[in-house]
Amino acid sequence: MKKNFWTATALMWAVSFGVCAENAVQTDTLKSVELEEVSVVASRATAKTPIAFTNVTSDELAKKNFGQDLPYLLSMTPSVITTSDAGAGVGYTSLRVRGTDGSRVNITANGVPVNDSESHNVYWVNMPDLASSVKDVQIQRGAGTSTNGAGAFGASINLLTSSPSRAPYAQLDGSYGMYNTHKETLRLGTGLVGNHWAFDARLSNIGSDGYIERAKADLYSYFAQAGYYGANTTLRLLAYGGAEKTYHAWDYASKEDMEEYGRRYNPCGLYYDNEGNVAYYDNQIDNYVQHNFQLHASQRLGEDWRLNAALHYTKGDGYYEQYKTNRTLSEYGLSSFVLNGEKVKKSDLIRKKAMDNGFGGGVFSLLYNKGRVDAAIGGALNQYSGWHFGEVLWVRNYVGAINPNHEYYRNKGKKTDGNVYARANVDIAKGLSAYADLQYRHIKYTIDGVSDTYDWNRGDMQELAVNESFDFFNPKVGLNWKVNANNRLFASFSVAQKEPTRDNYTDGDPKDYPRAEKLMDYELGYNYGNSWLTAGVNLYFMDYTDQLVLTGQLSDTGNAMSVNVPDSYRAGVELALGMRPCKWFDWNINATLSRNRIKNFTEMIYEDEWTNPIAINHGDVPIAFSPDFTLNNAFNFAWKGVDASLQTQYVSKQYMSNAKSEEQVLDAYCVSNLHMGYTFKCAGVKSVRVGVSVYNLFNEEYENNGYAGAGYYVDENGEKQIYRYAGYAAQAPINVMGSVSLKF
Repeated sequence: MKKNFWTATALMWAVSFGVCAENAVQTDTLKSVELEEVSVVASRATAKTPIAFTNVTSDELAKKNFGQDLPYLLSMTPSVITTSDAGAGVGYTSLRVRGTDGSRVNITANGVPVNDSESHNVYWVNMPDLASSVKDVQIQRGAGTSTNGAGAFGASINLLTSSPSRAPYAQLDGSYGMYNTHKETLRLGTGLVGNHWAFDARLSNIGSDGYIERAKADLYSYFAQAGYYGANTTLRLLAYGGAEKTYHAWDYASKEDMEEYGRRYNPCGLYYDNEGNVAYYDNQIDNYVQHNFQLHASQRLGEDWRLNAALHYTKGDGYYEQYKTNRTLSEYGLSSFVLNGEKVKKSDLIRKKAMDNGFGGGVFSLLYNKGRVDAAIGGALNQYSGWHFGEVLWVRNYVGAINPNHEYYRNKGKKTDGNVYARANVDIAKGLSAYADLQYRHIKYTIDGVSDTYDWNRGDMQELAVNESFDFFNPKVGLNWKVNANNRLFASFSVAQKEPTRDNYTDGDPKDYPRAEKLMDYELGYNYGNSWLTAGVNLYFMDYTDQLVLTGQLSDTGNAMSVNVPDSYRAGVELALGMRPCKWFDWNINATLSRNRIKNFTEMIYEDEWTNPIAINHGDVPIAFSPDFTLNNAFNFAWKGVDASLQTQYVSKQYMSNAKSEEQVLDAYCVSNLHMGYTFKCAGVKSVRVGVSVYNLFNEEYENNGYAGAGYYVDENGEKQIYRYAGYAAQAPINVMGSVSLKF
């Protein structure tokens, strides 16, 4: 792994200080009164909330928002790492916080759930360039405050979209760089009309060929809103959405493939034509359209009370196509056929998997703030309904009757998710406040129909008859002590519980569905801040019961199952330091040292990855995709319209399976990005900013995601020989983007 001066400097300073900081307490306090007037923000943390959190402003996002997805714009915050299938941060991306994957990170936009109700994942590719319409982002690490939607087992990320501007404006942004990556954004606002109304709109187009071969992304998005401002009443209606078309790059390549075909090799869509030549299916693409609608109302009820409420609806519709080679026809409800006198039971085919879903509901909060008491009661009731179905579009050399779009599975998922909570922060002595947050959540989840998995025992597609209910009580308590103007201490204990995802049921054993997961989160933190220095430390211990992890175990239908493990934990210390010794320079560094373990882990391995399982006990093992050490360092300069930022991220080694196999490892990597810009004025334009970004400045060769599997065979001596394999998401080497922004 390449080393560089900046990383060495950052590590030296981190060790010598031995302390950490959030952003300054003052900067972590929510100050956007305008947004509070129109959004459900009762779930936001303030300087008195005894949890670890970080705020990222729109100005910080804008300085590097040149087309990459939002996870990459948040990658410099504590304990966050990102992944990209296409290798350049555009298309399918995700983030992990404290080692937990995206399905365990709760995401809301203006208090409205964003996570998919069934998978619990957030598909950022369905919301391209949302960052251009975000005022700020708050990342709460750990269980966080009570919020709507999926359970927070690693973090909560709360997005607040920009309020309608009270002054008219127009802005045009454009960027272009290597791999034909580009972004064009147009924003317009009327300003305040008739002293009460304001309107805003945004249109964006993002595209990239991707670093990985054929990993092309073509993304469009919009954002529009209307706001009404009265003396005591504020209303906001907003709509945002996007359409994406993305070539698959999620199969990844083995190290052997990379050595033979290069690091950009993409195995997705590969097949052999009639002459036996290698070819790739042109339409191996993902297509999805998503529209989000929100109506927010805020009403002042005297000096001390405020009522916030919102209605929302999200409509999603899309599909992806795949070329599948040598597939058993009966798995797709097709009969075998006779070709040239031989019975054909397997053949190449093209399948399409589709979704058609809707998600809607309401959220509310009643806020009270007077004297020593800051309190809220709130809740939400949301419902999801979604069809999942698949079609066979084509079969090689097929003889016989086949419908143009032969449907081979269809099922419907329905989920009702409701919660109520009561929260209060009470000053009990000078500088000392007590915090309590009590949430009750109820979930009802059903799946009916047949899945896309063939049940060989029945000789038909697997039947789905899921009917599950969950009732969770999630208490959170803590103390916050503002020792003086510069020092703050806090401690908290939180309980979070999370229901299984759709795949846990469809890939699981119908006779023994998984149990819900439970987290007990202990946090202890200290912050220091003055006019030029911020420093702090946060200790955490996240104790899991029945966490769902991959053990290698397969269901009766051959799917990899997530299994409840009795005991696992994540423990660590988050460190941060910020210095501003002069007006034109500031330095920010944060690091996380952690230990992430499953106790007494047993791996299941199958002969030829299918039959005759054997169990191997590995004892205590690291949790997959959970680095022991991460570090982010940023040197920022600003002088007379010139700004520059050198940002470096280091991520230590990660195992890609829970078996602690050295054959299935993401090596440690250290990547630096340089952002530079110049802002000036000219005739007819309020301001012009031109910039250039150099990604992976020191040309690090690395991978940030992958998959792992294992099996065994019996050799000629009757001995079982275990083999392991892995695929890796290669990331782009040094590449450059230029940008220009015009404000009118």
